[in-house]
Amino acid sequence: MGKHALLSERRKWATLATACLTMLLLSVDLTVLHLAVPRLTAELRPTSTQLLWIADVYGFALGGLLITMGNVGDRVGRRRLLLVGTFGFGAASGLTAYAWNAELLIVARALLGVAGSTLMPSTLSIIRNTFTDPAERTRAIGIWSSVSSAGFAVGPLIGGLLLDHFWWGSVFLINIPVMLLIFVVGFFVLPESKNPRPGRLDALSVLLSVTGIAAAIYTIKDAAHDGLAQTDVAVACVVGVGALTLFAWRQGRLETPLIDVALFRNRAFSASVGATVMAMFALAGVGFVGSQYFQVVLGWSPLSSAVAQLPGVAGAVAGAVLAPKLAAAAGRARTVALGLTLVSVGLLQYLWLSTEVFYPAVLAALIVTSSGVAMTFTVTADSVLESVPRERAGAASAISETAYEMGGALGIAVLGSVLSRVYRDGLDMPPGIPGEHGAVVRESLAGAMDVAGRLTADVGAALAATAREAFIDGFHATVAACSGLAAIVMVATWTALRGNPAPGPSETAGEEAAPATPPVPSSGDPDTLVLVAGSAQRATTGP
Repeated sequence: MGKHALLSERRKWATLATACLTMLLLSVDLTVLHLAVPRLTAELRPTSTQLLWIADVYGFALGGLLITMGNVGDRVGRRRLLLVGTFGFGAASGLTAYAWNAELLIVARALLGVAGSTLMPSTLSIIRNTFTDPAERTRAIGIWSSVSSAGFAVGPLIGGLLLDHFWWGSVFLINIPVMLLIFVVGFFVLPESKNPRPGRLDALSVLLSVTGIAAAIYTIKDAAHDGLAQTDVAVACVVGVGALTLFAWRQGRLETPLIDVALFRNRAFSASVGATVMAMFALAGVGFVGSQYFQVVLGWSPLSSAVAQLPGVAGAVAGAVLAPKLAAAAGRARTVALGLTLVSVGLLQYLWLSTEVFYPAVLAALIVTSSGVAMTFTVTADSVLESVPRERAGAASAISETAYEMGGALGIAVLGSVLSRVYRDGLDMPPGIPGEHGAVVRESLAGAMDVAGRLTADVGAALAATAREAFIDGFHATVAACSGLAAIVMVATWTALRGNPAPGPSETAGEEAAPATPPVPSSGDPDTLVLVAGSAQRATTGP
């Protein structure tokens, strides 16, 4: 009997609790900034491009390094990597809290992302190695997913409480005592695990993956904001495509690749990753815009805005709890399709929002969207983990977490940039605005409201009204487009996942599943079993 089987039940669930607390903090940190945007905009006065970088550079840095850090964890030990990352995350949080200009804040948020990249794959791979029973693992991931999703709603609540009494940087100082708790408890509770035969970490692959992801993100971000006809966008696009192409080519020729690219040839695996990206794209993007809606358009306090978004927690928990049961009863394909359908329908509810308060629409949108996201991610995260044997759980977790974080970061970048573009194009500047204020007004709604407060009553009121209307038009355009994209991904995912088996006691992963499922050859790991798609026999049975 292996050491993983010898873990006591109490220690197993304590391990899950530690992993959940880590993920909760990371999710909170990704969203808590949203609520502080109006305050830090007024104090640091960033440009609209800087504001987007402040909001999403954390997710970009984290997403770009997750693949590398997942492999590092497989080599040096996931527990050890998590403890080191915990210390780094606390230090970076202190720097973020006391940043005195937009440039330093961007750098500090990037360092937070680097530290976070050591934590996220560690939590999921530790769960994978602790809960070896498939049904028990699915429940554990359901709990982990619900806590992670709940962080997107808890973040604004914590931020609101702090911002009502302290300066904007206080929302990051709360990370320090929590990270200290995670470090102490994790030191005594978490089991160590790593790949006994990790192979060499290829430095060129690391460079290509980070370069390719960063360049691709820059291309998408700046193309959405400034248009395609920009030299830097074209250069970034070429660099990104070239680096990622070389990265994929090299992985197929390495004995121990960072990513087993053979997994992506399986449409069910690719669909699971794509569904995760779409779900987080919608949740993070709309959350970023929604926080500005409550505070700047409606004029609510940070705490009131946070309380208004709190029902999203209930939706996330419900989706995560129901997902394993639905997957067991109806199959993964139907469960993920239902989750993405809820995302698409929930986003459409935001079309009811206007410059006047209509909270029932907000309530419906929050609950439906968050439940769909949690339902989707719970099933797809479990599917990704089943695709590899236990010793490569870190690398597989990194793929899932990369999709999770990249989806969130891209949601903020793309939807935020599109909204900014629609806002600028639709802004009908009223007469009487001094020329020197024009650029600030067109940069963002927060900037327009700041200028409006310094003008005469009539001119200021006219500017505030037209700026709010332009923002709402941009909000509607982004959620409608995002809803349509979610529907398209739902159809594609439904088609790809048909035949994917429901999780149950009979399913196992890695070496434990060898008698039931034939292995799929992989250049990097010949023992890897692609269980996401199931065997050819299972594929004929339907979802």
